Amino acid sequence: MLKLKLCGLRRPCDVLAANECAPDYIGFVFAPSRRQVSPDAAAALRALLAPGIQAVGVFVDETPETVAALLHRGVIDAAQLHGHEDADYIRRLRALTDAPVFQAFRIRSAADAAAAQESAADMVLLDSGTGSGARFDWSLIAAVRRPYFLAGGLSPENAAEAVRRLHPYGLDVSSGIETDGQKDANKMKNFVRIARDAAGGDL
Repeated sequence: MLKLKLCGLRRPCDVLAANECAPDYIGFVFAPSRRQVSPDAAAALRALLAPGIQAVGVFVDETPETVAALLHRGVIDAAQLHGHEDADYIRRLRALTDAPVFQAFRIRSAADAAAAQESAADMVLLDSGTGSGARFDWSLIAAVRRPYFLAGGLSPENAAEAVRRLHPYGLDVSSGIETDGQKDANKMKNFVRIARDAAGGDL
């Protein structure tokens, strides 16, 4: 059952467009980025989110206490770590919350894929970088046996190829569903439709 995550939502219209697409997850970026939102802005956006869609917070080297506070407030349902967080950090975060923890890995070599395989996180995300929008060499992750989200350079144009070739647990897209730096409702709809069709239907 393919999972889909539309990341980097910043405007009410982004959330409303996501509601129509009905992905499994949406993402709010709290780390410094052109897609960054404040906790209060994220809370307002979360209030618009349709039931059944989970919100994931994206962090880079944030304190576990800050991450846990957003989880406890109900602004997000899961935390996605994109910095230098290690197994000790994940243990500290889990002492504060039982919410799912995702850990992102920049895949530049087979060693990076091996590190993802051994991560203590509940879910790993395999990416080309922190919001780079570029595709990495998919052959590097052939040895990853645990479920993972594929990210990096995904778009409506290559979503079907990614699903059929790699059979990932999920796809995570951000820049590939944007036009001129803003989320594009049509691209969002096309991405979700194409990915689900490739996975065998509306799963």
